[in-house]
Amino acid sequence: MQNRLEDIETRIAYQEAAIEELTRTALAQQQTIGELQGQIDYLTSLLKDLTPSAVAPRSEETAPPHY
Repeated sequence: MQNRLEDIETRIAYQEAAIEELTRTALAQQQTIGELQGQIDYLTSLLKDLTPSAVAPRSEETAPPHY
């Protein structure tokens, strides 16, 4: 019975260590995802400023021929 109890305690200790490691990994990944999302947002805003609009401003539009 004592050996069984020690085995269970050992398994629990390993599981607790594994859970702590997984938690640290998940937190690090979440931080990295947040940083990458910030970079994507920044690059997206730069691209919006660089790409011309497909619609011409009213000042550049020509009137249709029937006017």
